[in-house]
Amino acid sequence: MNSNIPPANYTPGLAWLFLSPFGRLGRQAYWMGFGFIWVVIGIAIRLWWVSLDASTDLETLTLAHFMESNPLFPYLFFILQWLELAFVIKRCQDAGITGFAALLVFVPLVNLLAVAIFGMLPSAQGPNRYGPEANSYYRRPNS
Repeated sequence: MNSNIPPANYTPGLAWLFLSPFGRLGRQAYWMGFGFIWVVIGIAIRLWWVSLDASTDLETLTLAHFMESNPLFPYLFFILQWLELAFVIKRCQDAGITGFAALLVFVPLVNLLAVAIFGMLPSAQGPNRYGPEANSYYRRPNS
């Protein structure tokens, strides 16, 4: 084995997929991860919607009403924001772009466009500095 090539994990688990910003993430896993996030958001919105009074004026509702309706919603959206950021960072790295480009997900209106563009970028061919191939990452050598 060539000692210049760092050891890699070609079969990372779900903890890596959802929590880690390190490595490379292919388009299929990226879109499946975002599908999961959007389903969770949809369920939260549905729970909030059915809890509204029939007499509620829908034109006066704001995001604050939604977040105040359940004390767990702010935590849920913080967690989902981290998941989104981890997916986008890994997707950028898979395309050979620095993960700092993922900060575009915090810019209103640009974030939806950024998520779509990063999801359509092709993977970099061969290994790059973030991992040997899509859906993998380099491990730190044991010291």
